[in-house]
Amino acid sequence: TSESDWNTTDFRVSTVLGPKLGTVTVGKIKEPFSYEMVGDAANLPHHERLLSPFFRSRNDGVTLGNAVFDQRATWVVGWYNDWLTQGRSWSDSGNDFAGRVTALPLWSDDGASYLHLAVSTRYYGAVDDQLRYKGKPASNVADDFVDTGKVPGDHAWHTGVEALWNQGGYSLLAEYIRADLSTRDDRDPTLGGWYVTGSWVLTGEHRPYDRKAGYARRILPQGRWGAIELIGRYGHVDLDDGPVRGGTMDGWWAGVNWWANNRWKASIGYGNIDLDRFDITGNDLYGWLEERGYPVDYATDLDVHRNDGDFLSAYRLLLSVGHDEYWSAPMRAN
Repeated sequence: TSESDWNTTDFRVSTVLGPKLGTVTVGKIKEPFSYEMVGDAANLPHHERLLSPFFRSRNDGVTLGNAVFDQRATWVVGWYNDWLTQGRSWSDSGNDFAGRVTALPLWSDDGASYLHLAVSTRYYGAVDDQLRYKGKPASNVADDFVDTGKVPGDHAWHTGVEALWNQGGYSLLAEYIRADLSTRDDRDPTLGGWYVTGSWVLTGEHRPYDRKAGYARRILPQGRWGAIELIGRYGHVDLDDGPVRGGTMDGWWAGVNWWANNRWKASIGYGNIDLDRFDITGNDLYGWLEERGYPVDYATDLDVHRNDGDFLSAYRLLLSVGHDEYWSAPMRAN
């Protein structure tokens, strides 16, 4: 629960049932849906996920999967329900089902040239008869930008398609997700999102593909000083349809990855996300407030920590646009 002193991110037990049946895994694991989530964040060229409204990071459940056709394809299916660890009753907790199928229609013997295609689906069962979609602006330390709030409903079907083309040091990754909601008012909105990411490894290495897992791994540098990769991405998330007004966001990102060795990676980049929600557009909250005549003063985290002269008592509202789980104890007390 949220009051626990400790938690687990991943916990799994796996066993091979046979070469034809594949591997079964039980525990707190990823659902096989969305390339961004199936792959490790450290292995992604853009390393920050944009389509987070449409998948869960981890869930309690069981999966069964295998690689077939001489590892030119994979399949995996799973069932998930966290009622036991979240303290909910079985009837109030939603069941999730997910499945993913990948294929390699193009593959070179050295693994430097390939084309990955995949389709996936996810059944999202409502929790307490409510559905909710929310997502961060491609930054895991930011607050949620888009958020539908709790939508009365029964379930939603998610559909995803993926493509990854790699030719030597060049690669292009694209993904699209659509969510069809079944709501209590029978208006059944449709939400969605997509992104395209381009990559160029200046030092000539290629992104190795894991044919058993169905996604690409981290770049393995061949030179003494590591591998340098240039990346660029553009994406869009739309949580607006009919009565559901969760907002939309469009964003781009450009950066450089330095793959220092087989284990270490450093990145630097710059991006911009524009939000359209509650008739507010752009990314300048302060400008929006001032244009509409709201009196606004500004303070840093250090100011809130110190609260010199008890200046906070003069204000009726404190609007935090950062990540308040990193606040100090005096900040919370003040």
